[in-house]
Amino acid sequence: MALSTRLALPLRPTLAALLRAAPGQHRELSTPPGPEHTLDLRGIFPPLATPFSPTQEVDYAKLEGNVCRYASIPFRGLVMLGSNGEYPYLAPRERLELVSCVRRALPKDRLLLAGSGCESTQATIELTVSMAEAGADVALVVTPCYYRGAMTSAALIHHYTEVADASPIPVVLYSVPANTGLDLSLEAVLTLAQHPNIVGIKDSGGDITRMGLMVHKTRQEDFQVLAGSAGFLLASYVLGASGGICALANVLGGPLCQLDRLCREGHWQEARDLQHRLIEPNTAVTRHFGIPGLKQAMEWFGYYGGPCRAPLAPLSPSQIEELRRTFSAHSWL
Repeated sequence: MALSTRLALPLRPTLAALLRAAPGQHRELSTPPGPEHTLDLRGIFPPLATPFSPTQEVDYAKLEGNVCRYASIPFRGLVMLGSNGEYPYLAPRERLELVSCVRRALPKDRLLLAGSGCESTQATIELTVSMAEAGADVALVVTPCYYRGAMTSAALIHHYTEVADASPIPVVLYSVPANTGLDLSLEAVLTLAQHPNIVGIKDSGGDITRMGLMVHKTRQEDFQVLAGSAGFLLASYVLGASGGICALANVLGGPLCQLDRLCREGHWQEARDLQHRLIEPNTAVTRHFGIPGLKQAMEWFGYYGGPCRAPLAPLSPSQIEELRRTFSAHSWL
């Protein structure tokens, strides 16, 4: 069974009910009444790729050029130093300079989220404070994972509580088990959602049931759930997610913002058709070819992708051709 079909099956009853609305009527996404959010995270955020020169130095001019192009797309904001930014390969100085560069180039009405998660609580606090000073509006804090066997719910709750207490900017939790081998438990998320300085979570695990429970059980909190991938963005919106931090937005930002709009306006059939066209390209630049594939695709759409920093290797000619076929098959190229 095709991946797109498997995704659609669990959603059919919900979508069918929405599509049965009288002609001309549309139902917008809604969740039970909750508190007003102090920070509006509704919309699409691309987690920016870090551009490197042929000698693998950070190319700040190319980054600024990409940001200026992204400013013409109705993104809610940008994310710097997420997984797609090759965060582990950057020196502390480079991380702060990247955030400063993006803040200078980004329109003032767009949010800037910056990855500040480190392995120790102390280092995370220090970097979070520095990110705020560099211009970040929100800290995106990934789960520490090197000693993953010791990262119990209690340990992670303590870690994030300490960070949020000390952070001068709001904190968004970041669970990305494909990279960390660690899933921030639902129990921990629900506890942390009660913290006044923890405003949401980027969940990249793809467990739609879990995401639905997060939305449902935090509806009385000042807390928002963000889908961590374009592959399950529609499903996340159906269950009440606020937005998405999606790697594919580096390449197809316009279509992802269109999907966001279609969902909010209740155009469910159009949204489903568009979602189906995005699933396989998204898989290609995430799970299949990863960051080298994302950067290659960026080049085709007029952005600077450039090389990755070693040990990430470029795609082979056959891989480039396979990636091109994936985008062409869905009429993106």
